[in-house]
Amino acid sequence: MNSTTRTRASSGSPFEASIGFSRAVRVGDRILVSGTAPVEPDGSSTPGDAEAQTARCLEVILAAIGQLGGTAADVVRTRVFLVDPADADGAGRAHGRIFGDIRPASTMIAGAVLLRPEWRVELEAEAIVGGHG
Repeated sequence: MNSTTRTRASSGSPFEASIGFSRAVRVGDRILVSGTAPVEPDGSSTPGDAEAQTARCLEVILAAIGQLGGTAADVVRTRVFLVDPADADGAGRAHGRIFGDIRPASTMIAGAVLLRPEWRVELEAEAIVGGHG
C-alpha cells in the first residue's frame, strides 16, 4: 500500500453514512480508528458496566483494524473516554486484557458526555502496521 492510498473500514454503524465518517481509515502504514461506542451489531447498546462496554468497543476497534490489515499488536495509542471516573478500574481491566503486553500510549479521560445516556465509555485507537517490532 503506498503512502497516499486511503482505505476505509466500516463497522456497519448507521451513523457512518449520515454523519459522514469511517470506523477506521488507513493511509500508508497508519490506521486511525474513530470514536467507538459500545454498540451491538443490531444497533442496540451493549448492556452492562464499563468493563463490558469497553470490551465491546475494543472488539469493534480490533475488527476494523483487522479489516485494514492490522492487529492488536500494531496499536500504538488508545484514548478512553469515561462518563464517570468510578468506571476507570473496569475499563482498565478490559483494556489490560487486550493491551497488557502491548502497552500502547493511552489516555483515560473522565467526565465525558456521550451521545447515548446508557453508554459508560467510548474509545479511539491508532495503529501503525508493523509498528510493534
